[in-house]
Amino acid sequence: MTHRFPAEWASQERLWIGFPGDPVEWPAALPRAQEEAAGFASAVAAQGETTILVARTAADTALARALATPEVDIIHMPFGDIWLRDTGPIGVVDAEGNRALADFDFNGWGGKFNMAGDQNIGARLAATTDLPCRHVPLIFEGGAIDTDGTGLFVTTEQCLLNPNRNPTLGRAQIEALLSGALGLNNMLWLGDGLEHDHTDGHVDNLARFVSPGILAVPKATTDDDPNAAIFADAEARARAFGVEIAHIPSVGRYVIDGEIAPASYMNFTITNHAVIVPQYGAPNDAAALEALRPFFPNRAIVGLPADAILRGGGSFHCMSMHLPAAA
Repeated sequence: MTHRFPAEWASQERLWIGFPGDPVEWPAALPRAQEEAAGFASAVAAQGETTILVARTAADTALARALATPEVDIIHMPFGDIWLRDTGPIGVVDAEGNRALADFDFNGWGGKFNMAGDQNIGARLAATTDLPCRHVPLIFEGGAIDTDGTGLFVTTEQCLLNPNRNPTLGRAQIEALLSGALGLNNMLWLGDGLEHDHTDGHVDNLARFVSPGILAVPKATTDDDPNAAIFADAEARARAFGVEIAHIPSVGRYVIDGEIAPASYMNFTITNHAVIVPQYGAPNDAAALEALRPFFPNRAIVGLPADAILRGGGSFHCMSMHLPAAA
């Protein structure tokens, strides 16, 4: 039976969220990153979705329990980094509503960040469910793709065709593997991802589906936006492919400790009853919420601070992985 990866706005059973704890990853803002993670989990749980904070040590588990609301479940499961979108199992559903999990190989984002526990956290999270889990022999991260649920996926060439992932595989072979594992039947290939994105251009920081056939792409609103050309190229490729474009204002030039950071409103997380959008204290924070609101009329649009989490390299979507509900 063929399985497919549903759109994120389809019904979800639970949301796993990584809890920050490694001081090497957050040397300047770990306490605030932990507060932001707990606030994210608490906001999702407040909307009625089963929410599980995954903590890497016993001490982090106790801290997560103290920071999060009682509705949030906390589990202790060692891992390297919090980006469960990339290391966690991906839930798929067949035509009869039967679910399974796909667990891919992981090499630390092209060998840049090899951390103990990240290579098998997907299998260990899968084991907390009663679902069958299939190993897929492809180095792959969940943040590298997005789907509108119809079999149409979007990715970037910078990531999926990067020789630091699967150097012996070409575009057609990668598509074939994702077809069998996730139900892909059409792939929109964008070019590069955001500047200074250590994931080599994950699409969940660049462009996201907000409805079948409608792709949200950031739009630069200032002359100094370092990603203006990248946004324009992504939009041009998407239009040529035939999808409709929805503009979301860009965060713009965002600097941490003197360096441009990959701050993006596109790293929002869709849950059963809300869309949680990162906020950075930037001029377009409120405008980004308003731009998303028309596409999710039955969900609360919730903006939450994510500037400390960004110091670790990502935001809400990167640090969470949803499990689709049975159809």
